[in-house]
Amino acid sequence: MFNETVLKEIDGIKAQYPERRSALLPSLYIAQREFGWLSDEAMQHVAKTLNLPEAEVRGAASFYSMFRHKPAGRHVIQLCTNVSCMILGAEKLVDFIAGKYGVQPNSTSPDGRFSLVIMECIGACGTAPAMLVNTDFYDSLSENRIEEILGKYK
Repeated sequence: MFNETVLKEIDGIKAQYPERRSALLPSLYIAQREFGWLSDEAMQHVAKTLNLPEAEVRGAASFYSMFRHKPAGRHVIQLCTNVSCMILGAEKLVDFIAGKYGVQPNSTSPDGRFSLVIMECIGACGTAPAMLVNTDFYDSLSENRIEEILGKYK
């Protein structure tokens, strides 16, 4: 399932740690990067590559919110809705994104362009509301700013 380049990358990560279990999260991230999400087959392959029990791999993958368990859009919007963001209008921004881009929370837009994930906290309370698009961070959000930002992700 993994190509030789990916296997070498995972081997390099394994070499950095005295225990192979320590390479689990970076290996899951690599698998998600390669396939866009963590299918059952991808998690089985990570378990085999690291020689770890499959249940341990599934447990780690299901615990962390950074891992996706279904296919996602080309760009993943992670919008914070925790206290500071909510007080400063994140709920209205969720509605704006849903209406403007046709993507409901925890789903993908019909054109496959965006997936919207509601995040518990991004850690940007001082400049809320905040979001990530893929791995790019944005704060001090408004409807106009979101429209400007998302226009860059075609």
